[in-house]
Amino acid sequence: MGRLILVLGGARSGKSTRAEALARELGGEAVLYVATAEALDEEMRARVRAHRAARPAGWRTLEAPLSAGDRAGRDLGGVRAVLLDCMTLLASNAMLALGEGAPPERAEAAVRGEAEGLIAAARQSGVPWIVVSNEVGLGVVPPTPLGRVYRDALARANQRLAAEADEVIFMVAGLPLKVK
Repeated sequence: MGRLILVLGGARSGKSTRAEALARELGGEAVLYVATAEALDEEMRARVRAHRAARPAGWRTLEAPLSAGDRAGRDLGGVRAVLLDCMTLLASNAMLALGEGAPPERAEAAVRGEAEGLIAAARQSGVPWIVVSNEVGLGVVPPTPLGRVYRDALARANQRLAAEADEVIFMVAGLPLKVK
């Protein structure tokens, strides 16, 4: 049964840096990096290029903006650790795939489905999984209905991941706080 580690924090809190260090420690060069971002504009393409360049050359990358757990779970040959960065964008992608005006219950179910898929894949894999996600409960209440649905769905997904995780790390200003 694979170990599940959740790394939470705010924007620019050091989540990805910490998660990558854990992945190197647990998997060495045999890491599957599951990228959930979609490079839809030049700024995002530049970010993706920078992230790729910073990762060890031996790490494999799987671009999985949806169904990330299922897709990564089928691509584990020779892998000693999986790093998914990040649940935050996976939740957004799941909601946007439903189309404009989808009922909040469907959005919540889509995000929950992605979280459950990650949990199942991690448990079945036999290797450690590190999942990065933004903690969205510390900020202001979003001013739009869609923003509130997103915040609530991601927060519940984070709670579910944290409940199942073997370890939870909360990042603050680059410093890790072990929560679980």
